[in-house]
Amino acid sequence: MACDLEVDVNGEETFFVSKEILSFFSGRTKNLFNTLSPAVKPVTFPLKVILHEFPGGAEAFELFAQYCYSFGNLQITPCNILPLLCAAIFMEVNEPNLVKFTEYFDTIQTWTWFDLVAGLKQCQELFPLSEKLGLFEKVTGALLEKVAFSNDTSPMDASPDSSMCRFSCDTKSTISTKTGTNSRNWWFEDLGFLKPEILEKVVKIMVSQKLDHGAIARFLFYYLKSGVSSFTTEEKKYATEATIGLLDSLNRESVSCRGLFGILRISVPLKINLSHRDKLEAMIGYKLDQATLDNLLIPAPVGSGSLYDVNTVLRFLGYFSKSIMCEVIPRLKKVTSLMDLYLAEVAPDPALKPTKFAELTSALPPLARDCHDSLYRAIDIFFQVHTRSTEEEKTKICSAIIYEKLTSECCKQLTKNPKFPPRTAIQALASQHSMLKNLLHESNSQPLKSISSNYDDDQVILYAKRVDLTMENENLKAVLEGMHWRVMELEKICGKLKGQMTNMKSSRKHSSIVCRSSLPRLCS
Repeated sequence: MACDLEVDVNGEETFFVSKEILSFFSGRTKNLFNTLSPAVKPVTFPLKVILHEFPGGAEAFELFAQYCYSFGNLQITPCNILPLLCAAIFMEVNEPNLVKFTEYFDTIQTWTWFDLVAGLKQCQELFPLSEKLGLFEKVTGALLEKVAFSNDTSPMDASPDSSMCRFSCDTKSTISTKTGTNSRNWWFEDLGFLKPEILEKVVKIMVSQKLDHGAIARFLFYYLKSGVSSFTTEEKKYATEATIGLLDSLNRESVSCRGLFGILRISVPLKINLSHRDKLEAMIGYKLDQATLDNLLIPAPVGSGSLYDVNTVLRFLGYFSKSIMCEVIPRLKKVTSLMDLYLAEVAPDPALKPTKFAELTSALPPLARDCHDSLYRAIDIFFQVHTRSTEEEKTKICSAIIYEKLTSECCKQLTKNPKFPPRTAIQALASQHSMLKNLLHESNSQPLKSISSNYDDDQVILYAKRVDLTMENENLKAVLEGMHWRVMELEKICGKLKGQMTNMKSSRKHSSIVCRSSLPRLCS
């Protein structure tokens, strides 16, 4: 038959086909020529038709033309059913042929893993028609069922060679063919081709099908880490924001703290939307007890003059404080220990303002620290570097210290440290003195009992008190040493004055003797 019809598909490619054959299968083509009146019919051949927004583009039309030229005898496979079905609906194929396509698509549950991955890629290329027709959701659902119920670490139901896909995808090159791996993340690489907007829809179906949130989170981290290098700046930004939004919809316990900090490093130069930044920081704040010091040492923005981004860490602490509220103390103590390390690390930064350092020292409740020695040392480092800090600023920073929680050695150092405000030394001495009085009062009101070999409850408690008393005696010793060091200085001064006075007396006595011997004798 003559090729009397020229078809321009989306401006991509032009096909010369038989108008009669195409009209036999396509209601759209048939109706197009039937509506033309004899007066406007062109005299020249071939006729030309321009198809806009044809699903799948030139490749899909070529496949549809092959089906027409085979008079419906083209072999239908998992790899050509989706473009054929979308093209058939677009071209308004007659009912019998359309039923043939839909019936074959209903066998999707029998498709292999590799066929489903190829089908998902086709759905992405046929979007949004594939979503409108429900094909996207069915393919994704069938694929995720294999992920959820597979007992193997990789799909073993077929080889990628079994799929005869020729529609915009080569399963050998785009699908992972790893075997013998023990990784439970075997499917991550196979879905790495997803565009960010399609990824969002796939993950939402994962959540609706109750796929393990931990697996979803790991997949999202993998996707962003492996795919971001091939994206444009705008695509990176969109993909990062999409990933943050999806992670925020998951169970917080299933999201890795390390992965969140990885996203933070990617997002900083991209300048992501403020709402997404807040979501990311809130997720990190919730997991802050799992962070490390290296995680928190975030470089400060360019031009700020500082070494580290203290403001971001302060926001982490704010979100963490909101998340723990009435929870158990261990998480709080972990974060406090981490913050003591962080304070010592950022304290030498000359550009760190006293007000920001004060915010860091008081960001967590003082009771979270069993011992305030590390806090004292960090403040000491800060004062050594920031010599121009005012007494008011120093006093505000020192207000975070609970002096009763300082060891004897640190308390002794503080009382002698000239960099600390004099008021803090007085407060340290007063608190230690008050603590000693309470201890003595408690020991007088509750005499210690002897410890028997039975170790009953009362005796164990009293034994603990005896241990505490010994520790407090050590504190008392340190306090007394701190109080007497000035007295010792005074004693030295007094000793020197006494020596000088003795010398003066002896010199006066010597002078009087000399005077006497020089006087004339009045009598012999």
